[in-house]
Order: sequence, then structure tokens, then C-alpha cells
Amino acid sequence: MAELATIARPYAEALFKACVDKGADLNSTVAWVEELAAIAANPQLRQLADNPNVSDAQVFDLVTGVAKSALPESARNFLHVVLENGRLDVLPEVAAQFRSLVNSKSGSSDAVVYSAFPIEDAALAELGATLEKRFGRKLNLTVKLDESLIGGVRVVVGDEVLDTSVKARLEQMKAALTA
Repeated sequence: MAELATIARPYAEALFKACVDKGADLNSTVAWVEELAAIAANPQLRQLADNPNVSDAQVFDLVTGVAKSALPESARNFLHVVLENGRLDVLPEVAAQFRSLVNSKSGSSDAVVYSAFPIEDAALAELGATLEKRFGRKLNLTVKLDESLIGGVRVVVGDEVLDTSVKARLEQMKAALTA
């Protein structure tokens, strides 16, 4: 949603600038931002946060209590600002934009590899090296299972898609035969 992206951008950029200025570890910041985003994405939490009888402090205590790791002071301050401005619902988009800024700084991109079957570590490393040559940049691979592919892989890097799945090949054959 464009509106969420517009609202989230200043938060992501301010957090990124603060981390760079302080020399903070960007990877650990990505970890806690994504953790907060996952918690904020919970529909029950959003419903609670939207309740006028529930204070920002109560929502803050709930979120920090649910967090798996102890949040650093910068995370707690960031969460306070987000809650005070009533922007809990944009945290997932803030996390996505922050990760994008971190990737831009490091010259890498996130890539999702959809596979019909689990991929062993050695095969994933080999696939990663091949994909990095193909896309011309360092890739942070995430594997997701999609049994509808039948075989092969489908790789999504930003707005680029490389589909070598059996399903895609069958669809290409079908199109060629019906044309």
C-alpha cells in the first residue's frame, strides 16, 4: 500500500541515519526491527492497540514482553516514538524499507528461492554463487517451499524473477502448443 510506504519511509530513514551516525551494527538493528515488525503484524495486537482504553505504555509493555530477545535501548526508544505517533501498523513496512537501506549500503539484495523440495546447504551455497553471478550482486537467500512448482526453483530478487521450475516450463509448452 503506497500510503503505508510513504508513512514508513521517514521512520526507516531516520533509524538508518541514527545507526550510521552512531556506528551501530546494522545487522543487529535489522534483527530487532524485524522482530518488532513481526509482533506488530499480529492482528490481535493491532486490535488491542486501537482500543482507546489501552494506553501506549500498556502496548509498549506488551510488545517488549513478547519480544524473544532483550531489546536494546535504541529499540525501546524507537518503539516509544512509533507508539506515541500511533504508527504501530506501519512497523512491518518500516522494517522492509530499513532492510532495503541496509542492503543498498552493503551492495546486496534479498532473494527468495521457491523450491518444491528442501534444498541442502551445499546445494544452496552453489545455487547462491550461481545466482550472484547471474544478478551481479551479493544475495541474501531465503528458501520457501512451494510444492506447486513440481521441480526446479523460482527466484525472486526485488522485481526480477528467474523461473526455472517444471511448472513454468509446462506452462510455456502449453502456450506454445495452443498458439
